[in-house]
Amino acid sequence: MKKTLTTMALAACVSLSALTASSAQTVSGDEVTIGAIVDMSGVYSANGGQGAVVGAQMAIDDFGGTVLGKPIRLLSSNYQNKVDVTNTIVRSWIDNDNVDMVIESTDSASALAIQALGKDRNRLTIAAGSATTALTNDACTPLGIHYVYDTYALANGTGNAILREGGDSWYFVTADYAFGHSLERDTGNAVTQGGGTILGAARHPLGTADFSSFLLQAQSSGSKVVGLANAGADFSNAVKQAAEFGIVQAGQQIAGMLVFLTDIKALGLETAQGLTFTTGFYWDLNDETRAFAERFFERHNAMPTMIQAGFYSAVTHYLKGVEATGTDDSATVRKWMGENKINDFFAKDGYIREDGRMIHTMYLAKVKAPEESKRDWDFATILSEIPGEDAYLKPENSTCSLLKK
Repeated sequence: MKKTLTTMALAACVSLSALTASSAQTVSGDEVTIGAIVDMSGVYSANGGQGAVVGAQMAIDDFGGTVLGKPIRLLSSNYQNKVDVTNTIVRSWIDNDNVDMVIESTDSASALAIQALGKDRNRLTIAAGSATTALTNDACTPLGIHYVYDTYALANGTGNAILREGGDSWYFVTADYAFGHSLERDTGNAVTQGGGTILGAARHPLGTADFSSFLLQAQSSGSKVVGLANAGADFSNAVKQAAEFGIVQAGQQIAGMLVFLTDIKALGLETAQGLTFTTGFYWDLNDETRAFAERFFERHNAMPTMIQAGFYSAVTHYLKGVEATGTDDSATVRKWMGENKINDFFAKDGYIREDGRMIHTMYLAKVKAPEESKRDWDFATILSEIPGEDAYLKPENSTCSLLKK
């Protein structure tokens, strides 16, 4: 009888241990699924696009392809620069594919829609390609993270640098949607707070082919600086056409407020030389960045932009959170991600605030002249580091309800 009771007790302990282990490691749907939504064919396809998907897949491969003994699945889709398409894709991923986390390389309007969906459907979302500061202000959510850069950091880095060099009167050529408006506003604030003046703005539709009327307005304004509050192909086309109009030769300076490595490649150093810009990553910064970049190049035949490198870093940090907490529960993983610093080739001692803003060093850079470049993709010189605490909006100035004031 005693032996039977002992056997029963041992069996109960084994069952309890198995139950505890099972409850400690819970993965919904028996796999961890990540959805990467990007611009595959539009104005932002080079700076994010398929290269961002490559960055995410590299992170998964380097993690071993599994977490907590479960496979990691990556879905990707082209949102076509349309918010309604974005909503349809992400809803389908959540409803039909049990996506655990959505990471984006989209425009700001779509990023805001994704973050709102994440809040409603209890999914963690990471904005790695959009720039609007609304994501970590009024539109902040408990499960939303803004990872790579934002318009505040871009504006303060480039705007203040040009202001210090005497560029104290500005006219903007702005992409007419959430991202462009945010970038124009934040740069304008940086300029006026530094004693400069804003003379006006011309706003263009996304994907504009002909910038002539907008550039003529900027030229006739008499401003010292023409600020391009746009990105991707829009930025490249505007710079090319500004060169045709002789804007720089006539004495005005072109300021690119969001410049990617792929933009410089598209423009060529002859056209882009001397351009000052702010970036969250540069492939040739140090041995770690070069090592990642060379591996990325093998897969994508191009050096990584800050978005593509940011995708790798963000996906890795997310998977570490799943592994450390033993679950893919969004709130649990988000908490871990905020409590643990990011130390990799992309960021040193980076951290995610309660509002979702990932705080990390930004860099002020300048495009090299053709004769300064030693090899292909050797496009920029890093002028200075901008500490994360200085680069991003202070918590006390944020309108996010999640921050403890």
